[in-house]
Formats: sequence, structure tokens, C-alpha cells
Amino acid sequence: MFRIPMFRIILSALAAVLLAAGAAFAANHKVNGEVVKIDKPAGKITVKHGPIKNLDMDAMTMVFRVADPAMLDQVKAGDKVRFEADRVNGAITITSMDKSK
Repeated sequence: MFRIPMFRIILSALAAVLLAAGAAFAANHKVNGEVVKIDKPAGKITVKHGPIKNLDMDAMTMVFRVADPAMLDQVKAGDKVRFEADRVNGAITITSMDKSK
């Protein structure tokens, strides 16, 4: 009688750990890219980037909106960056961005 409840507890704990690990991996969508052009008045940036898995997008060069216009002050054309992008109000938008080394 003791084995069945203990087995259920262990199984439940294992399921919880696997779900938490899956969520952690799914949340990391950092993409490598290179800044091609910045358009501060429009709040946009052109980036040559690798695949964006969460958007099912292949590598290409494209224009993005930025969630925070202050991001545009942190980079210049030619900078290597790592960024996250998602759909925000229907537009593909860079939601976070850092310079790469």
C-alpha cells in the first residue's frame, strides 16, 4: 500500500520538473545578428539575422520595430547583437537586444 502513493508522488514530481525545464528552454529565443541600419525617427532597425525559431523564420535581413526606442541608442551599424523578437500588436518586434562580443 505504501508503494503506490509514493510512486505517484515521485511521478508527479518528475512531471513537474520536466514541465519547468521545458518552459525554461522554450523561453530562450535569443538570435544572433548584425545591425545593418538604424532608423531612429521610425523606431526601426534592420538586422541580418539567423533563424528565429519562435517565429518559424529563416535567416535573412529584415527591418524590425523595437519595443523600446532606447535600444536604438545602444547599437550602430556593423555591431553584432543577440536579440529576442516576437509579434507585438501584429508587428514583428525586437523585445530585447544586447551587443555581442
